[in-house]
Amino acid sequence: MTATTTHFPTAGTELEGDLVLPPGAHGVVLFAHGSGSSRHSPRNRQVAAELTRRGLGTLLVDLLTHQEEVDDARTRDLRFDIGLLADRLIGLIDRLAERPDTRSLPVGLFGASTGAAAALVAAAARPEQVHAVVSRGGRPDLAGPALVQVRAPTLLIVGGRDLPVLELNEQARNAMTVTAELRIVAGATHLFEEHGALATVAEEAATWFVTHLR
Repeated sequence: MTATTTHFPTAGTELEGDLVLPPGAHGVVLFAHGSGSSRHSPRNRQVAAELTRRGLGTLLVDLLTHQEEVDDARTRDLRFDIGLLADRLIGLIDRLAERPDTRSLPVGLFGASTGAAAALVAAAARPEQVHAVVSRGGRPDLAGPALVQVRAPTLLIVGGRDLPVLELNEQARNAMTVTAELRIVAGATHLFEEHGALATVAEEAATWFVTHLR
């Protein structure tokens, strides 16, 4: 089973992504990476591998074009443009609904850092298609008013030593009107670089998606 690299037209541009569909997949999870990252992020790929092992498809996409990434490396503006990133995620959700190999599959969104805010905005905009959301070290506060409009069950995973982000996630969980749970990975910092921390994230995320995408 290998990743199929595909170009996806979305929100007036074209983005490159890697789609993996295991035999008999019962859902597909679209990844929204965080600021300064890409679809090649080893952290997201470790999580994606666990999801695939559990029978879920994955789509990892660069949410910025190559030229936009070059510009953003200098200005750091686009990585915080939640509206832009969310619009592109919404377009990708719509493309998944059109493809013969994915249109029958419920969609989950996995967002990291600022990508989590974009994922929550997209979930609020597509409540019929998005059945679950997982945030890793996310900034749900940046989702703005869309946060309380999310209808998909949401799991917020935060490192126990990532104190400012932990507080923001606690506030988000308390504000959300759907099933929203907070998992704290003891001893982990923002990037979950500590031994075993990312494996815990992958296991928690896979269990959440397997439960809610069936």
